[in-house]
Amino acid sequence: MFNPSQEDVRRYFCAAFAKSRDGLPMEPLETIAAQWIAEHPEYHKDLADADSAVAAVYATEPTSLQAGNPFLHLSMHLSISEQCSIDQPRGIRQAVELLAHRRDSVHAAHHAAMECLGTMLWESQRSGRPPDGEAYVASVQRHATRD
Repeated sequence: MFNPSQEDVRRYFCAAFAKSRDGLPMEPLETIAAQWIAEHPEYHKDLADADSAVAAVYATEPTSLQAGNPFLHLSMHLSISEQCSIDQPRGIRQAVELLAHRRDSVHAAHHAAMECLGTMLWESQRSGRPPDGEAYVASVQRHATRD
């Protein structure tokens, strides 16, 4: 299993941004990453210099998912994209699609799903149990069906 370091992740996103900006060929996952980077111009400065990105320190509190750490935020977008592409955990694709329809935006749906994903991961770490994919999907579904 691939287990990248924080530096690896940051350099990956910086490289995807540079390739996209320079019109260079990209791997499929880099293309998806570049699409999410394009949705977040507020992060472009953070991604422009890989060495500065590696050295940067970002807040780690749970409320920082939306704004604090661009690499965490982009990683979550990329994770949700991959989860949906293979429907793992089962049902996540349909839940995110329903949420995107409800919010009229895939981007907004991802942001809501991120909160659910973050909660699932936090609860898993806190309890010492494996992540509960069913609870995660159910949480995204609740977001998609709220009035």
